[in-house]
Amino acid sequence: MVKKKKKKKFKKNKTFNKKVLKRHIIDILYETPKKSYNYKQIASVLCIIDPENKKLINIALEELKEDNKVEEVQRGKFKIIAQSGYLTGVIDLTRQGFGYLVSDESKEDVFIAQANLKNAMDGDKVTVLVYPRHKKRRLEGEVTEIIERARTSFVGTIQMSRNYAFLVPSVKMNFDLFIPKEKLKGAKDGQKAIAKITEWPERARNPFGEVIEVLGEAGENETEMHAILAEFDLPYKFPSKVLKAAEKISTEITQEEIDERRDFRSIPTFTIDPTDAKDFDDALSVQQLKNGNWEVGIHIADVTHYIQPSTTLDNEALNRATSVYLVDRVVPMLPEKLSNGVCSLRPHEDKLCFSAVFELNDNADVISQWFGRTIIHSDHRFDYQQAQEIIETGEGTMQEEVLSCNNLATKLREKRFNAGAIAFDRIEVKFNIDEDGKPLGIYFKEAKDSNHLIEEFMLLANKKVAEFIGKQENKKAEKTFVYRIHDKPDPEKLESFNRFVAQFGYGIQLNTPKTISTSLNNLLNNVTGKKEQNVVETLAVRTMAKAEYSTRNIGHYGLSFEHYSHFTSPIRRYPDMMVHRLLDRYLKGGKSANASKYEDMCKHSSDMETKASNAERSSIKYKQVEFMSDKVGQTFQGVISGVTDWGIYVELNENKCEGMIPLHELDDDFYMYDENNYCIIGQRTGNKYQLGEELTVEVVRANLLKKQLDFRLADNEENENI
Repeated sequence: MVKKKKKKKFKKNKTFNKKVLKRHIIDILYETPKKSYNYKQIASVLCIIDPENKKLINIALEELKEDNKVEEVQRGKFKIIAQSGYLTGVIDLTRQGFGYLVSDESKEDVFIAQANLKNAMDGDKVTVLVYPRHKKRRLEGEVTEIIERARTSFVGTIQMSRNYAFLVPSVKMNFDLFIPKEKLKGAKDGQKAIAKITEWPERARNPFGEVIEVLGEAGENETEMHAILAEFDLPYKFPSKVLKAAEKISTEITQEEIDERRDFRSIPTFTIDPTDAKDFDDALSVQQLKNGNWEVGIHIADVTHYIQPSTTLDNEALNRATSVYLVDRVVPMLPEKLSNGVCSLRPHEDKLCFSAVFELNDNADVISQWFGRTIIHSDHRFDYQQAQEIIETGEGTMQEEVLSCNNLATKLREKRFNAGAIAFDRIEVKFNIDEDGKPLGIYFKEAKDSNHLIEEFMLLANKKVAEFIGKQENKKAEKTFVYRIHDKPDPEKLESFNRFVAQFGYGIQLNTPKTISTSLNNLLNNVTGKKEQNVVETLAVRTMAKAEYSTRNIGHYGLSFEHYSHFTSPIRRYPDMMVHRLLDRYLKGGKSANASKYEDMCKHSSDMETKASNAERSSIKYKQVEFMSDKVGQTFQGVISGVTDWGIYVELNENKCEGMIPLHELDDDFYMYDENNYCIIGQRTGNKYQLGEELTVEVVRANLLKKQLDFRLADNEENENI
């Protein structure tokens, strides 16, 4: 007799995030593959009654339809497409050569042995046949189809033989590229190059390739930084046609243009930016009104005045989508004439802006608002340190304006946290670098009041612009807009995090999104200055969803805003240019823009932001390994920052450099990975190494080619004394 599968019961009005909700929707549709459901029926199965989660069901169904996971059989009714036993997702390859399928359709990652990868590479979108599970064994499967390659070109180092060569990829791959001698394009042994796959015969272990660009000598700073950009498919130079188009941009501001704008040139205005910044996106103007209230103007470079849609410059900006910030350089979204010149809000120059202007009372309540195009004249350029000095001493250039803005910003910040915003103020790792790019030292940057001053007014502008367009009582009046969205945390990850912090005597309330954020803030505040601070903060960040761009607004959980957008940095972010164009269109009474077109641009921008972020991390990792390369044999104190089934990662206290102790180096026992408790445990001795634990380690190897530091445990005596 076959037992009927028990239907999962859900708590009434449980809080879901989008990723988990998609998984539950797929589960529901899989159970009855011939039946179609509308959002109300799915809400009923999931015991959802609140409007916010019902709206999220609609968004999840639309996205599942776009990903070909479900089909809309009639208006508003959906059924499953995927075959039972098959999952689609992305391959996450490990150093050991095996991989995992990461899929929205499964709570658990699917293990794929190296022999079953069928030439799938890290990041590839694939279909996997999942084997029947035996008792408590992990889910396993094999790749049956490669839907989309993550990449076809690779950065690596050339290794020469007599009649042929190999390109050894810099990223984690199970193969090297076989390069015939005639396809080397002049590349020499040991040089960094970019090669593309030309052919991969079914039974061949290695793909055939050809070099498309030689980057230079391995180990040279320029070569390595260009290699990192190429590794993530990011450009490091502008095509000549783009530079020519930039040169044709006129810097003249005509009287006719001035007459069409609101003039702020007589109102005290300033900028606050990092010391080494050249592209000034934003400026603040401030004046006290006759009624005692404050008028604060948030003035943003009017990039879309100079760059028209579908032009050479616009296409290049869309393709790049973001500026990239490596350790030693900025790779701008716009050519220098625009980013550092025409559009940059430099002091003592008239500049065209798109502005959000607010009247605030002494309590920082917004009394009125105005959005539109302006002309400004910045009176002074501060760096953060100079502005901080004025805040701390009460003295300096434009002290009244800076102090007034800081007073209002402090109140805005307080209100934001009272409303449930989460305070993730993480320390930034920075390098002192010489003219050849060599790291001489490491220092840490922490956000202070001057940073918060700018942050709060940028957040205010972004929030109010999004509300102005998105907060419509009449649903038919809703207009296509670009939002910066941040989903609620995954409930399972939160529960796992809560179990972990309990061993330190902490806990968070998981009842509602508001209680989660409030108790999480209390936790982050309580761990400040304690040895477990870094590990708790790191894990807290990992429980959070990733912010992204979308035309489908679900709010911003981390900021506790129902409507949020990116309006304030169009020099370095293409979504801000989209927002400027849409805002201008709607201010002029224009019809709603094409949602599908803008959603595609949002997805591209989110993808490019991820690539830029990964490239930045890779450049930091490279410089950390380079910095540690003359410290092999030295011992350092650190904290376990990551635990995997192949090793434990340790972050050094004095410089935040991270390295790994491979599991096979721990030869006193056979260690097993305990994923739920973030630790490894010796099967014979019961020895445990857990996330957050302090260790003394010795630097064994600094591998620049792999951007990898290898550690080993220092003498037991030293570790016992910690």
